[in-house]
Amino acid sequence: MSIRSGYTLPVFACASAMAALQWLRQAKPLDAVSVDLIEPQETAEIPIEQVAGIHPGMALAITRSDPGDNIDLTRNTPIWAVVEWGQSEQTEQVQIVGGEGIGRQLNAAGKAAIYAYAETLLQRNLSRLLAPDEKIQVTIILPEGRKLAERTSNAAFGVLEGLSLLGTTGISQPLSAPDQLQAYREQLQIKALCFDCLVFCVGENGLSLARQMGINPEQLVKTANWLGPLLVAAGLQEIPGLLLFGYHGKLIKLAGGIFHTHHHLADGRLEILTAHGAQVGLPTPILQAVFTSPTTEAALTYLRQLDAKEGSDWVNQIYRAIASTIDKRSQDYIYKHSQQEVQVGSLLFDRNRQVIVTSPTGATLLSQLC
Repeated sequence: MSIRSGYTLPVFACASAMAALQWLRQAKPLDAVSVDLIEPQETAEIPIEQVAGIHPGMALAITRSDPGDNIDLTRNTPIWAVVEWGQSEQTEQVQIVGGEGIGRQLNAAGKAAIYAYAETLLQRNLSRLLAPDEKIQVTIILPEGRKLAERTSNAAFGVLEGLSLLGTTGISQPLSAPDQLQAYREQLQIKALCFDCLVFCVGENGLSLARQMGINPEQLVKTANWLGPLLVAAGLQEIPGLLLFGYHGKLIKLAGGIFHTHHHLADGRLEILTAHGAQVGLPTPILQAVFTSPTTEAALTYLRQLDAKEGSDWVNQIYRAIASTIDKRSQDYIYKHSQQEVQVGSLLFDRNRQVIVTSPTGATLLSQLC
């Protein structure tokens, strides 16, 4: 069965904006617009669901997200663009504004979470439709963005109140499809021939932090949510050492025996955190507060505040226990499925990319990597 790729959110935002601008030029319905994806160098025909004028000089158009066969919570979500003629004092020909449902970047003074590729896509496609002396303001709105963001890790990485227009390409690859897993396995096989120790990073934040810490990029392997199959693949390749490098809200699942970390399949993070709190003797009222926290990041913040107030050491104790369990369960998982002994260590970081804990085995492996 062939795997169908789709398009990333910035492409649909751009299509909506192009349709709204064309309505300002000539008020007539549009079925689709052609978006230059820039990366890759191809054109996409994007259906337009609705387009209409709001009042003279302002129009609204709507598309719906289609990520193809990728598991993506934004599937079918509407993307609105409101386009209006710019004012004479406007400095940019195309001014892009993040409206309702577009997240705000905590570490960038609340700037809209519209990143480089989305900005370039909008600027280039829209400027081609404008005369040199024309200016427009484009407001991107994700009416379901705030609600959908509650099901992501955005807040953990400093994006609040909505989703990001993120990505480096217009094509949405089906990362959860079997062919993508095979691509990861092939990458692992190549790197296993060159190195005795590899670093598994679940996502882009881990890859970025690992590079900042001085780890050779050639030893980094992106796993996405395929940790279980890739741990087994590492065993079959007889890799001596693996460092699991990731956000605590993802890697903590391994301590509960959950080796496919996509939230659609299993969660249990707060239950795992609470169990390890009980293991190190955390008092019942604090356990209850941890268990009822909205996220693992919120629970970590609560425990840190408690340590600061009472001079306790709960964060260190609990996360050392979690890291130790991750190492053991991962080693056991590899042996069970490949009959190979692999030394596994772990490093967990928080939403600010600050290291929370490195297991003893992780510290040994890290000393060999940096």
